[in-house]
Amino acid sequence: MLERCGAAPRPVRRQAELTGLNGIVLPGGESTTIAKLAAAFELLEPLRAAVRGGLPAYGSCAGMILLADRVTDAPAGQQTIGGIDMTVRRNAFGRQVDSFEGDLEFAVLGEEPVHAVFIRAPWVEQAGPDVEPLARIPSGPAAGRIVAVRQGSMLATAFHPEMTGDSRVHELFVRIVGES
Repeated sequence: MLERCGAAPRPVRRQAELTGLNGIVLPGGESTTIAKLAAAFELLEPLRAAVRGGLPAYGSCAGMILLADRVTDAPAGQQTIGGIDMTVRRNAFGRQVDSFEGDLEFAVLGEEPVHAVFIRAPWVEQAGPDVEPLARIPSGPAAGRIVAVRQGSMLATAFHPEMTGDSRVHELFVRIVGES
């Protein structure tokens, strides 16, 4: 998806691979496992320092959890990278069987709705004053819940835009990287 947007992505698995990055994407997956692996590979603290130092970051689903300053319904010892002044609820929509798809208004991306794929997704319980909500659940029991945010050079979505073929969220991140 990033290549389609004109970026040249590369994997980061070790601290040395952070050197020279213009931005970083924290993908979906299982947030506690990602954090444990980052700690085991001595990448967690360098990531925290890089984000605090202004490295643009985009987190989708588990990545949103990792960019949150606070997490609700987390297992004991859950670690995050932090950087976005928000409280995120893990697995807010339920278990794997409760995964779903839906269309969201995402005004900064234009009038056409974003088709969103939610897989054991979080939502934002509380956002600080510098956090800009970008998309909310439009209807149903979770109506009004924030599922996309931006704070400065950080972007986070509770859903997986890479699964739909719509590159607009990634294009937004590439623009954010370019602006910083």
